[in-house]
Amino acid sequence: MDLKALHYFIEVVNAGGFAKACHSAFVTQPALSKAIRLLEEELDMVLLERGKRGSQIRLTEAGQVVYRHASALLAGRQLMITELNSLRNLSGGSLKLGLAPLGSAELFAPVIAKFRQLHPNVELQLLVRGGIEQTVALHKDEIELATGIIDFDDEFDGIRVRNDSMVVVLPSAHVLASKNILQLSELDSLAQVMFEPEYALYELVLEACAKAGCKPTNITRVSHADFGIALVAAGTGVMILPKIIAERYRVDAVVNIPLASEDLRWELSLFWRKQKHLSFAAQAMITLIKQHLSQLDANLK
Repeated sequence: MDLKALHYFIEVVNAGGFAKACHSAFVTQPALSKAIRLLEEELDMVLLERGKRGSQIRLTEAGQVVYRHASALLAGRQLMITELNSLRNLSGGSLKLGLAPLGSAELFAPVIAKFRQLHPNVELQLLVRGGIEQTVALHKDEIELATGIIDFDDEFDGIRVRNDSMVVVLPSAHVLASKNILQLSELDSLAQVMFEPEYALYELVLEACAKAGCKPTNITRVSHADFGIALVAAGTGVMILPKIIAERYRVDAVVNIPLASEDLRWELSLFWRKQKHLSFAAQAMITLIKQHLSQLDANLK
């Protein structure tokens, strides 16, 4: 059913006749008459009882039904357009962003603050999840964008936000604390503080250690980097961390020794599903992150 025909029908009824409706509908009277006639033929019902020359009209019982539903349809169409414009102009809508517990505060807080400043009417939901949970949340549409360690493939696309070297966090009095650089093999017999298995970094460390021919022992698992470093300071074990995180939570009782391993690096990304259409809010967030990274690169030059 043509919405334009319904619009013309509403105009004729509201104007009380075809002649007056021509001006409000911006169409000729013959065109109006033809549109209403075709609508009646499509419905196989008379909608209007016409006076002489169409100067006066009266709704039939069927016309009253069509008028009521047509009014609701056109109002719904206008509401739809209004809401779509709101989304397009970022004066409404929402964005669900999954944040990795590790590194998000350091890398994404400035961008999130800028997004909130630019688009205060967009509802922003920040969901902190481990790296493995991020992909599950994306598949369930619980989030639209995610941050974490991931290899881009046929399913996921994204932006590399940070590629950081790793360090070994040691107690200041540790026998290895005076070294300039450490090999993974030197950690073979040492107790380690590691993240919980749902963190992507946990699996990365295990794989790198296996490749180097060593195996973490006496593992103490944590969910927060600052607590892990506190455990190191207390003598619980050593901890492998991205340099930016280790420096962020460093305390006087520990030292950070660079790790000599090109196989083990921390590559944090913003990513999304390729086949999923991104909202205007998500696209705006991606643009802001790209601009932020470009600014950081420019500052380093």
